[in-house]
Amino acid sequence: MARWEQVLDEIVRTRRRALVGYAYLLCGDLREAEDLVQEGLVRTFRRGRASTDFELAESYVRKAILTTYLDGFRRRRHWEEIRHLFGEPEVPDAPSTTDARLDVQKALMTLAPRERACVVLRYYSDLTIRQVADQLSLSEGTVKRYLSDANSKLAAGLGPIDTPSDDLDVTPLGGAR
Repeated sequence: MARWEQVLDEIVRTRRRALVGYAYLLCGDLREAEDLVQEGLVRTFRRGRASTDFELAESYVRKAILTTYLDGFRRRRHWEEIRHLFGEPEVPDAPSTTDARLDVQKALMTLAPRERACVVLRYYSDLTIRQVADQLSLSEGTVKRYLSDANSKLAAGLGPIDTPSDDLDVTPLGGAR
């Protein structure tokens, strides 16, 4: 077995659940999250030349998941604009198991895709502003703006949110330093 195959096997065995959780926070649907993880794995390892370093390979998979999600959002948005032309009825999602989860999921779904991606990378993946900016190929100021806008929208739906600070002197949600 080639080294990249061993890394793929290890990622699937040990990190699959965490990757699905990460994807779920982005898209809000378990089946779609599993599809995103599968697509991320395929994109990362399809040529057999993926990194043989476990942590680096996992970061490639996470980046592929994020890119796939953002690309898919653009396609879904286009479809939603023309869907009425085909006369298909909308099917509501299955209800969540807890009210708190439903509230958070509903609040996350109100965010624009880039805002949601910034929130997930910053608070779920626990990345710094600089790391989020690198992951999304954005400037740090743009990431801060997305996070600020997202925090305002989330606070409106969920109440005040306590945000962590990092090495870049980020202003907490309440505005006080």
